[in-house]
Amino acid sequence: MDPSVMFKLACELVGGLGIFLLGMKSMSDGMQAVAGSSLRRLIGMVTQNRLFATIVGVIVTVTVQSSSVTTVMVVGFVNGGVMELSQAVGVIMGANIGTTITGWVLALKIGKYGLPILGVAAFVYLFSKGDRWRFWAMAIMGIGMVFFGLEIMKDACAIIKETPQFEAWFQRFQADSYLGVLKCALAGCILTVLVQSSSATLGITISLASQGVISFETAAALVLGENIGTTITAFLASLGATTNARRAAYFHVIFNITGVFWITLIFGWYIDLIQTNVESALNVDVTAAVMQDGKETFPYTTPAIAATHSVFNIVNTLMFLPFMHLFVRLLERVVPAREFKEKPRLTDLDIRMLETPLLAIEQSRQEIGKMGVGCEKMLTWLADLREQKSPDKALGDKLKNREQVLDSIQDEVSEFVTNLLAGNVPHAVAEEARQQLRLADEYESVSDYIANLDKFDRKLRRDGHRFSAEQREHLAKLNEHMLDYVKQINTGLSQQNHNVLASTETTSRRIKDEIKQLRRKHLEELSGGTIAPAVSVAYLAALNAYSRVRDHSYNIAEAISGEK
Repeated sequence: MDPSVMFKLACELVGGLGIFLLGMKSMSDGMQAVAGSSLRRLIGMVTQNRLFATIVGVIVTVTVQSSSVTTVMVVGFVNGGVMELSQAVGVIMGANIGTTITGWVLALKIGKYGLPILGVAAFVYLFSKGDRWRFWAMAIMGIGMVFFGLEIMKDACAIIKETPQFEAWFQRFQADSYLGVLKCALAGCILTVLVQSSSATLGITISLASQGVISFETAAALVLGENIGTTITAFLASLGATTNARRAAYFHVIFNITGVFWITLIFGWYIDLIQTNVESALNVDVTAAVMQDGKETFPYTTPAIAATHSVFNIVNTLMFLPFMHLFVRLLERVVPAREFKEKPRLTDLDIRMLETPLLAIEQSRQEIGKMGVGCEKMLTWLADLREQKSPDKALGDKLKNREQVLDSIQDEVSEFVTNLLAGNVPHAVAEEARQQLRLADEYESVSDYIANLDKFDRKLRRDGHRFSAEQREHLAKLNEHMLDYVKQINTGLSQQNHNVLASTETTSRRIKDEIKQLRRKHLEELSGGTIAPAVSVAYLAALNAYSRVRDHSYNIAEAISGEK
């Protein structure tokens, strides 16, 4: 065999595949950035309704152009407790249908326009100033790369066709018997596991079929195997995850293996059905050869392969849908819950979500919202403890523990957001990520000062003192106003209200004036000599702590409003 032919084949096949994969990633990243806010709302709308969950899975996968991204994202949501198993299996089935869109995109007869599409989109990407334009350009640039890479792979496959040794090797894979179908499906599965992308394997399969290296039947069997191979991504993502996350990944494996098993039993009939319908719809012969640039090609196999992929996944999903809850119960028996606590972390943040920045930033925002609610609870507990004659030790420990929990949550949020920023994220996500780092720090500081307020009261009691009835009354009112202020800000955060700084300005100013008046009044009363020094020190320290809580709360309102 001529070494130069081998070198050319290797270069074109590897280079074409690389460009194809890079195109798929660019298309996925661009579409995620453009449709990110819609995806966030869509994922949040997933309910127990199996059909609706399936439709969401289809839409999300068509948008992000990757069933692997969708399934890993689902495993991440289940692992974090954001999504239930019954919701997840519906989305996973939809993802299997959504991923078939790649075959129909490749069926478009625009392969030769891949390079000009890539070039025009690249200029828009490089020279446009608006983020939205840039990400649309990235997605279109990805489409151009996909078609350009596919054309290069087709040229490489033409070399295989012209090389007898290679063609003889490929002739070993023929789906002309049940054993042959299984052999082809296994080859498709292994190839997908190796390249970690069913779309890339589909591209290679279409390239081989369009050049006549393999038959349509063989290509169809390879595609069926690719359905099994693509489950490895979600399976790997589930390693070390919670029981429910592993159940979701196992469902993906069972769903695809079961589907491939029954379709191989009727493979001959199924292929005849697809071929007849495609030929009738397009008025062409799927197996007909067309001369192009002096070479024999088979362009009509591409829509037939896409139809094979789509119909199989749609029918398989329709078969599974009525029995979804039975499969959920089966998975709960087969994969029993562990006896020990499974979540070593305090947050629902999951590193798997970093692949989808717009959904990852939504998850970290929810965790910061929990920090705000934690501060509200601490202020409520503080008011109760201060009024009790003999403080409830369990409640005091609860308040102290909550402050430590918020410390740890801040650490986890900061680590997660920093890792997110280390990747290639849209400008809007980067801005929100930096805002979240600030918010987490401010909320943690609020919790520190609330915990200090409880310490002052406990220390006074240990020394045989207490705040006077009048001081307790003043502090209770101040605490009530502070709690109201924090609640208003937390509401602003949850609603992404950029006017929260202006709307809470009156409350903030009133608290500031109230603290000044209480401090002035206390200093005037000191001249009477009736207040114990320890009480005086504790009271002034408490007023100072409330002042710091107000300051940090004001900083949170500033951050939400977009102030620097």
